[in-house]
Amino acid sequence: MTKALGFWISFGLLASSGRVITFDRAAVGHSPAGWTVAMTHAGAEPRWEVRQDNSAPSPPYVLAQVSADRHGDRYPLAIFDGVSLRDCDVSVRIKPVSGLQDQAGGVVWRYRDPNNYYLARANAVSKNVAIYKVTNGERLAIATAVPHDIESNAWNILKVSVRGSRFQVYVNHRRILQADDKTFSGPGRLGLWTVADSVTYFDDFRVYPK
Repeated sequence: MTKALGFWISFGLLASSGRVITFDRAAVGHSPAGWTVAMTHAGAEPRWEVRQDNSAPSPPYVLAQVSADRHGDRYPLAIFDGVSLRDCDVSVRIKPVSGLQDQAGGVVWRYRDPNNYYLARANAVSKNVAIYKVTNGERLAIATAVPHDIESNAWNILKVSVRGSRFQVYVNHRRILQADDKTFSGPGRLGLWTVADSVTYFDDFRVYPK
């Protein structure tokens, strides 16, 4: 049995697929078990907690980042524990709720530590989708951001397909952009991301090893 296969079995869900997390068994008002809270750069501590939202794709609960500090380069992270993958499909449903400076949410992959990882994010303020690498704490675009109408208080699916050095980003099953980069070539953890004063809800976190 491979290490990855053993991981999925231990979490109690093995399709031909992977893991689907809806947060519906987590304790309201707390960060869920099996996730590590972290942050890139300074500012108020991130606050990730399970909240009730009956509009959720899988009601009633979602994972929310609710600390609204306006430091522009403040990146709260929620990192999924226990699995490290190189190639995978990872997706989540994102609902930007509020924020004057930003209303954004993102997916992280090949995470090494709070200062080194890949990121795809959708922003309802700038109305675009972008893909970055964060290297030694510096966020660098690895493709030109693509305009896309991300609405506030509406759910969208953000997905990244990771194969070697090629990354393809989808919104609501439509491919928006792709990029190639070899900075982080080995396996890493997966997770969720916000920026600055974004209050963002997440549901249906899905990971499919490839």
